[in-house]
Amino acid sequence: MTARIIDGKAFAAVLLENVAEHVTQLKQAHGLIPGLAVVLVGEDPASEIYVRSKAKKTVEVGMHSYEYKLPADTVEAELLALIEQLNLDPSVHGILVQLPLPEHLDEALVTNAIDPSRDVDGFHVSNAGLLATGQPAMVPCTPLGCLMMLRGYCGNLAGLHAVVIGRSNIVGKPMAQLLLKENCTVTVAHSHTRNLPDIVVAADIVVAAVGRPLFVKGQWLKTGATVIDVGINRIDQGDGTMRLVGDVDYGAAKDIAGAITPVPGGVGPMTIACLLANTVTACCRAHSLPEPARLKV
Repeated sequence: MTARIIDGKAFAAVLLENVAEHVTQLKQAHGLIPGLAVVLVGEDPASEIYVRSKAKKTVEVGMHSYEYKLPADTVEAELLALIEQLNLDPSVHGILVQLPLPEHLDEALVTNAIDPSRDVDGFHVSNAGLLATGQPAMVPCTPLGCLMMLRGYCGNLAGLHAVVIGRSNIVGKPMAQLLLKENCTVTVAHSHTRNLPDIVVAADIVVAAVGRPLFVKGQWLKTGATVIDVGINRIDQGDGTMRLVGDVDYGAAKDIAGAITPVPGGVGPMTIACLLANTVTACCRAHSLPEPARLKV
């Protein structure tokens, strides 16, 4: 048995097409152009690449892209002042502060300074609370993308047993909330969970977001399980070169799972696509317009 590959690039292409279509409708019917502001503090190479990719995709779908690059020694007051400026800018519908921030900056304070209605990353404590209580919220992009792919592949998720490995506020916790809303039976596990292989082997759906390369072994999986690998890890191949791997041992898992996301090319493309979808949703909410159903869950 060889698992079906869940192609995140293909899912993202369809979502971005829907985003672009709705952006065109907003322009033609209401004279609105959604705007996304991305703030980068410092010169982390991975963050710079990610920010460039976001800006490129934002422009490609017809939205305004605003980039703010601040030096690594930026003081907290300066960053908060910029966020407040963006909160009040009517041309900006989504605000994202690229994480991680330099150590001298308080990530929670900075994240919660963003207007919750413009928090297209879905990290604000208000959005986290709304999601946890089943109310309309800005949903974090990576879990949103994972759920869209699961729905696209599995269809109705009700009654399935899902194991989420990882408990971060960015992926693990919101992923569990979304799966509960889909009427899954959800187990949240992590690197300290006892007898983790025994828990994983009972799962119909496994979402690995623990941040450890090749952590989930193929033999842990139930035959035919659907595996969503959120991990992005760089490992040394032994010859001085690096390669990207996920949190799942893909080589072994693909012979047991029914379907699996690759790394790269799985969850990553959907994260950016969902960021742009959230920005369109934020624009619609700001102007009391119907929200595009195809861009959210």
